[in-house]
Amino acid sequence: MPRQDGSTARRAALTGMTMVTVGSMTANVAAYLLHLVAGRFLQPDGYGEFASLLTAQLVIAVPALALQTVVAREVARGADPAGARRLGYRCTVIAALLAAAATPLCAAVLGTGEWTAAAALVAAPLLVLLGAEQGLLQGQGRFGPLSAVLAGAGLARVIPGVAVLWAGGGPAAALLAGAVGTAVAAGAAHLMARTGLQSGLRIDPAGRTAGVVAVLLASQVQLVLVVLTSLDLIVARAVLDEDHAGLYAMGAIATKAAFWLPQAVGVVLYPRMANPDHSARAVRTALLVLAGVGVLAVLAAAVAAPLVPLLVGDAYRPVTGLLWLFALEGAILALLQGALLSTIARERTGFAGVAWVGVAVEAVVLPLAGSVTALLVSAVACAAVTTAVVTALVLRSVADAPATGRTSRTRRARRPRAPSR
Repeated sequence: MPRQDGSTARRAALTGMTMVTVGSMTANVAAYLLHLVAGRFLQPDGYGEFASLLTAQLVIAVPALALQTVVAREVARGADPAGARRLGYRCTVIAALLAAAATPLCAAVLGTGEWTAAAALVAAPLLVLLGAEQGLLQGQGRFGPLSAVLAGAGLARVIPGVAVLWAGGGPAAALLAGAVGTAVAAGAAHLMARTGLQSGLRIDPAGRTAGVVAVLLASQVQLVLVVLTSLDLIVARAVLDEDHAGLYAMGAIATKAAFWLPQAVGVVLYPRMANPDHSARAVRTALLVLAGVGVLAVLAAAVAAPLVPLLVGDAYRPVTGLLWLFALEGAILALLQGALLSTIARERTGFAGVAWVGVAVEAVVLPLAGSVTALLVSAVACAAVTTAVVTALVLRSVADAPATGRTSRTRRARRPRAPSR
């Protein structure tokens, strides 16, 4: 029977990964289309500004990523979904306040107008609202609806922006159009998550949903991931001229592709990571699959590199030879993401401190680079060392988890029986 249960669990995980991959890949392809259209219509100098604003949008929307993981963890453990949704509303208000406060700073750092920065950051609270609904679906293991939400949200964000760029609009108008699409996607996700909310879910009446503090702890984990995936792009705009910063931004698409390609692995295995009886095996499986997908992503980037000038124009030809290295950075960071996601699931977020040390080192090293190649090599080296250390610590921390689970089951099995009458 255990063998059959294991086979059923593997089939369920594979089915879930397939569905989530379809949804996330749809969203990612749509996002790449936005970058390609922006690169063609804005040219390197304008595209560099546009890409930097998208990065700033992602940073300020970190609570959305953290909220999804916390909501998914709590719902997977039996928390009340209504309480989880209320937590999402509170975090949305906080994100809105953060976006308003960060707008002038973002404009000053990136050298854009405040209106342009506001157009980018207005989407942050909407993404938080969306993250809560996605967390509900993820925690319940409803990967079919989650796949639909991922795909729909990606298309809703991108299609309006592409339309605006095609019509001759600038970065601010395109970003604002994407925010409107995000609002529509959040509303649709809310309706989808409410439909069948109680289906197959056993709520623990005594359980309490985690609060804002838990989201803050998860946020610093998600923030360090966002910083590590974005710092080189931000530094490129500061230390390189506009044309070379635009070239780096285009190459960084391969980084983001390799980083987000295996997203389904963490999404599907995350609820099992939160279960003490399955956590160790789920963590090891996730890291192994992420490493394999990363190798394939690097090879694919090397093969597809000659297509870059055909897709976005000959101006970006100088970056083609480095595309595999951009993809390698993304693959390494995807592995780091898997390791750090497990720390949220197991409430061991202190491991993120090691990653923050990596950020500090990278912040010192990257500004010393004077070319696209030097900047990229430095970013890859920092990411590799940070990922190696964090992954080793995480694997060591879960090494005794299976034994703990077996011990608990053994104790239950050896519990004395009540005397029969």
